[in-house]
Amino acid sequence: MGYELRVVREAPLAFADLARAVVPAGFELDESQEIAARHGGVPHAVGRWRDQVVGEPGSDWQVAQLVRLAGVLGGRLVGEDGETYMVRDGVVEVLTGGSAMEIGKFDEIIEAGPAAWTP
Repeated sequence: MGYELRVVREAPLAFADLARAVVPAGFELDESQEIAARHGGVPHAVGRWRDQVVGEPGSDWQVAQLVRLAGVLGGRLVGEDGETYMVRDGVVEVLTGGSAMEIGKFDEIIEAGPAAWTP
């Protein structure tokens, strides 16, 4: 397993509420409860339902999609170490320990697509 990010909300999210919210926002939800977003007409997994939305991103595009999904669901995207991911002024940022680090411009990340991170 990779590093998990999860959508955290004040109130628990029921699966039915997830299903109603994701499709109008452009996400897909399949029978295995995987959540996907399309790029170039092809669906790419960004997360899955496990009594909450959880993702193990392998690209900035997946992080940006998870941030967008968290917003659609009325939550925030949080990492295993307590850091928070968000979009501010069109830039995807990670906030940790009072410091913000830019990941990149949201629109450019989405346009670039789900190219995997390289070591």
